[in-house]
Amino acid sequence: MIGLISDTHGLLRPEAIAALRGVERICHMGDVGGPEILEELARIAPVDAVRGNVDHGAWCRALPETLVVERDGLRIFLLHDLAALDLDPAAAGIRVVLYGHTHVPCSEEKDGVLFANPGAAGPRRFDLPVSVALLEAGPRVRFVTIA
Repeated sequence: MIGLISDTHGLLRPEAIAALRGVERICHMGDVGGPEILEELARIAPVDAVRGNVDHGAWCRALPETLVVERDGLRIFLLHDLAALDLDPAAAGIRVVLYGHTHVPCSEEKDGVLFANPGAAGPRRFDLPVSVALLEAGPRVRFVTIA
């Protein structure tokens, strides 16, 4: 199982940490907010992360804008803003596209590709839920509301 988190904006809630405990890997889809967030997540499991539009400074230069990872036979594409997707995931053999930016939890399948946004785990925005998600076999996404 892979833990999914995005839009922490420098705030890693204890509830998010608890929800991600036990995962084999964590994917952070940007707007991290600072290196301490990734360091704390790495205490739970190895972390794959991309840079978001609020991630600036020397600490995040090593974070790519997009990343392809392979887990359990799945090719997974990470990016922050889905509007920046510049490839056909199905044609590229990608089964899962993970993104953030909107702060809205979402999971939908299009043309055999699962598109998922775990929502935002950082500061509450408007009346949106604060959430993380778990990528399970199938693949399918299970959302965890944390605040």
